[in-house]
Amino acid sequence: VPPFALRTASICQRTPHLRQWLAKRSQHSITAEAGANTAPATVPNAATNRILGRWLLGCSGLVVGAVVLGGVTRLTESGLSMVDWHLVREMKPPQTRAEWEAEFAKYRQFPEFKIMNHDMTLPEFKFIFYMEWGHRMWGRLVGLAYVLPTIYFWKKGYFNRSMKGRALGLCGFVFFQGLLGWYMVKSGLEEKPESYDVPRVSQYRLSAHLGSALLLYCASLWTGLTLMVEPHKLANTKRLNQLRRFAKGTVGLVFLTALSGAFVAGLDAGLVYNSFPLMGDRWIPDDLLAFSPTLKNFFENPTTVQFDHRVLAISSLTAITGLYMFSRRMMLPRRAKIAISCLTAMAYAQVALGISTLLLYVPTPLAATHQSGSVALLSLAIWVLAELRKVAK
Repeated sequence: VPPFALRTASICQRTPHLRQWLAKRSQHSITAEAGANTAPATVPNAATNRILGRWLLGCSGLVVGAVVLGGVTRLTESGLSMVDWHLVREMKPPQTRAEWEAEFAKYRQFPEFKIMNHDMTLPEFKFIFYMEWGHRMWGRLVGLAYVLPTIYFWKKGYFNRSMKGRALGLCGFVFFQGLLGWYMVKSGLEEKPESYDVPRVSQYRLSAHLGSALLLYCASLWTGLTLMVEPHKLANTKRLNQLRRFAKGTVGLVFLTALSGAFVAGLDAGLVYNSFPLMGDRWIPDDLLAFSPTLKNFFENPTTVQFDHRVLAISSLTAITGLYMFSRRMMLPRRAKIAISCLTAMAYAQVALGISTLLLYVPTPLAATHQSGSVALLSLAIWVLAELRKVAK
């Protein structure tokens, strides 16, 4: 044994404090070495899934804002005020009097000004321009909210293989939605010498634009909820499976009703028969199938479009009421019961809003609230599905 080691051992025996210090230092060294050899937490995990869930719920909220703002833009007849489309250049609105006059001059070349707004002043044009400009800028904000975090989370390794595909699909859908919006606007800028109707965008393109926005919203909300909300461990009984199928069918019906509202808005069908429950003095109006061929009525006849929307709305209300009554006879988790109760209450409120909007000849604030209510109803329906979903194996 080296003399230095013997001297150190002798000092440690005579000095207890030194012995304790050496023991603690040795223990800390062993702990640090063990920590260095421990593998880092795997990514993705429950914590990263919650982060992704919050991100997607935030994106869903932005999509709702775009839908509501788009509805108000439509109701104020502002959607055709910007007659061209540039991804970056149009982000800065006109600043000087000369720039506003130039923009107004472009608008005056198109049918909406010539037929409807030929006596419009520059201040009035500024209002409708800013409505459409705000809607477009909000759309760009939605795009950034999807794309930039996707790049960040991808680099951090937060996505598993499934989430990578979903994130790319959502980002691609955002770009598609922007292009579809301009495709819709173009239909209202075209000269139609054979038509005596007021200039408006195609109801087909309007419904496609709204439908794609709702699909984007539903996909984001569903994915966000499934990442954040733990599924209930429910016994997989026959009645529960029936309830799940019932809920899925109800979601589809609510979505179809919201989509039919786009045809009502596109054709101003809410101004045709402003009475309820009868249409005029009849349950089924005389001009329900006035167009030929018959199929054309369901998409181009305002009377038929309003009739279809009424039927779909009452069918949705009936289905949701049935879902509520069926669920009351089952043992469900408290959160699932709350979701179904909220869905039912919102369904009755939405029908009341729709009837009020119709009877009062579609006032803009009430109509905008009714359009927003359709998104709220769809959101609650998706929440119900998330609460009833099966545990992944």
